[in-house]
Amino acid sequence: MVLAVILTLLPIVVIFLLMTKFRAAADTSGVIGWILTLAIALLFFKTSIVTGFLASLAGVIQSFPVSLMVLTSLLQITFMEATGAIQRIAVFVKTFAASDQAVQIMLINVGAGTLLVAVGATPVSILPPILIALGYSTFIAVLLPAIGFDALCTFALLGAPLVAYSDLTGVTLVQAAQVFARFLPVISTVIGFGMLWVVGRWSLIRKGWIPCLIAGVTNGCIALLMAYTPVLNQGVVLTGVVAGAGTMLIMLLYLKILGKPIIDRSNLTEADLAVEQKMPLGVALSPWLILIPILFIVAYWPWLHNILYVQWAMPVSILPGQKPILTRMLWNAYTWVLISTILACIFLKPSGKAIGETLTKWLRRAPRPVLSAAVFFAIALVMNNSGPYFVNVIQAAKGIVPNMIGVLALGSAHVFGRIYPFISAYLGLFGGFVSGSEASTIAMFAKYHILTSKMLYAGYSPSRLQNAALIVTAATAIGSGLASVISPAKLQNAAATIDALGIESQVIKTAVLISIVMTLVAAVLALILIL
Repeated sequence: MVLAVILTLLPIVVIFLLMTKFRAAADTSGVIGWILTLAIALLFFKTSIVTGFLASLAGVIQSFPVSLMVLTSLLQITFMEATGAIQRIAVFVKTFAASDQAVQIMLINVGAGTLLVAVGATPVSILPPILIALGYSTFIAVLLPAIGFDALCTFALLGAPLVAYSDLTGVTLVQAAQVFARFLPVISTVIGFGMLWVVGRWSLIRKGWIPCLIAGVTNGCIALLMAYTPVLNQGVVLTGVVAGAGTMLIMLLYLKILGKPIIDRSNLTEADLAVEQKMPLGVALSPWLILIPILFIVAYWPWLHNILYVQWAMPVSILPGQKPILTRMLWNAYTWVLISTILACIFLKPSGKAIGETLTKWLRRAPRPVLSAAVFFAIALVMNNSGPYFVNVIQAAKGIVPNMIGVLALGSAHVFGRIYPFISAYLGLFGGFVSGSEASTIAMFAKYHILTSKMLYAGYSPSRLQNAALIVTAATAIGSGLASVISPAKLQNAAATIDALGIESQVIKTAVLISIVMTLVAAVLALILIL
């Protein structure tokens, strides 16, 4: 048993060491981890080579809501950069709330950060130059964008991690959103206080606790409203869009009530004014102004939603005896990101040079993040389907799964007992650091958590047992989202945008403590919610 647990954990440990000690990229580390996982599954757990490769293929296909969203969102952002749209949006954001630092932090990093990551943009690429222009240090400009959107990371990429959670746990998108929403008012507020502490320690917390509390509660409560209000919850994949926009609006209203200026153009440089003159803001925003209404129509028009989500689910059967994977390619956001990018050409009128630059940069940027997103799903599916297939099917019917995930579940149940939900949040922090993706972390741990919960809470009623398993899995996802602030890839990305490569090592030293404290809150919440 001990040897089986060690071998099962070995690929994850190797990935971790490759990324931390040898500074290998996430995709390289992931591929090595997949090869090692496959070898252990074949040699020790007696998995057939056919099952191993079919499981890997199933993982790649199951990753589509994430990997293809990464592919198309990178295309859109690269296109917006090449046409000058991102630069124009950045100039606009710079004018917000200069008179109140706490409000400015919440507005830009929580509100705009959540909104940006929800539509597939990257706050760590867009926001650092803006924060530098506003007078923040390079250290703060790298750290704040990496932490501000973390509470609603589940709704990033137009809900791609939420879709992964729903598919892997077998619950509806609404049920999945309801589980996460219970964490979010607290987590969003804790993140706000963490940002204030980083920028101005206790002095800024004393000055800014009111806007911080308002922003955090607004951000989290909008998620609750979207998940629990019947007229709204069909569009839960848009929660990040609504919560980000709502947080920004409530901060602007707060400034208005205090009589402070909302827009301050005094910090705009001549270069900013030149960018502003070249393009109207509406044109710069056109890809998102096209995308978001389309997604609302797809989500809330019952006839269209039924066709794209149910009738045209596009199932793909890979592993014998298992449910087909519902790809829903015409419903998933990546299709509409691509369409909105093409339609935005009408307004942005890209030159041949801009199109060439877009394609060149996209082809250079996209393959490795896409591979990274897919390979961790492949690892998870190999672990889930390891073991002799006929034995796996027979014993799974009895609740015993003699494979890599089953071994981990049994070992965890014995070692941690009823405090396992607490531990699961830190497993998420670890998984998020390793994979750099909440969806990948969900894929890696979902089956493991479900099996462990069945062992720990065997005496619970079926509904209570399901609730416990969902909360444990959600705690891991929340922890993974909080790992964004210590993700080497994200911090390096942020540092590169302001020519400060190398500072990410200093940022991590501070960020580790913040992430551990925030994850502690998520871990305690998980224990409370299961009671």
